[in-house]
Amino acid sequence: MSIEAGGSTRPSLICREVGARYGLLEACRNISLQVDPGEIVALIGPNGAGKTSLIGALNGTVAGSGEVLLNGNNLMGMATHRRSRAGLATVPEGRGLFPTLTIGENLALGARLAPSTERAAAIEEAAGRFGFIRERWNTAAGSLSGGEQQMVAVAKCLAGRPTVLLLDEPSQGLAPIIVGELAEALNGLRTTGIAILLVEQNQTLVSITADRFVLLAAGQVVSQGGRAELADRERMAMAYFK
Repeated sequence: MSIEAGGSTRPSLICREVGARYGLLEACRNISLQVDPGEIVALIGPNGAGKTSLIGALNGTVAGSGEVLLNGNNLMGMATHRRSRAGLATVPEGRGLFPTLTIGENLALGARLAPSTERAAAIEEAAGRFGFIRERWNTAAGSLSGGEQQMVAVAKCLAGRPTVLLLDEPSQGLAPIIVGELAEALNGLRTTGIAILLVEQNQTLVSITADRFVLLAAGQVVSQGGRAELADRERMAMAYFK
């Protein structure tokens, strides 16, 4: 698949013929996509389609092949921590928080990926995107509600000043009102220039955040589209969110 950047803007993330495998088991193959600065691209498809495996191939937690370009630099073959330092952040399923640490301590850990002179400002900016964080600053992350934990997990990644944010099923287990708050927060990140690749099964979250979608089935890209298709809720529900 040929991929071209739109206009003069260089894509933040380009995947070229990316595959993921667990030993001899191939989870996905030949995945090509791009995400531009300030853009949200939803990676959708049925369970077992290879979405989470692709996220693993991108961040280095799953054996991968192909090219993963972050601002033009190929990350494939790098260790996970080096990809993080290069600007690729992940909010995994399970959120990836340290439950016994406070909200503030979790954000401070995330900020270690930012330049040392920018860490205090990065923490302040990340915390400011979620109103409750300052109020609960010294609360252990493990005592928060599921929705609050998800917001803190996003803030923890933002504190590292990433170029690209990978989100794996962030709405899982959240009440509809919390999904709405999460959508508002994600849409608010557009002005930062962060590129977001969103793995999601929640049709509502996808339809109100994503600029484009990439549909996976049986480990391969079978369809791509933009807002026009995302706005067709009935067809999306029947075809993509089985």
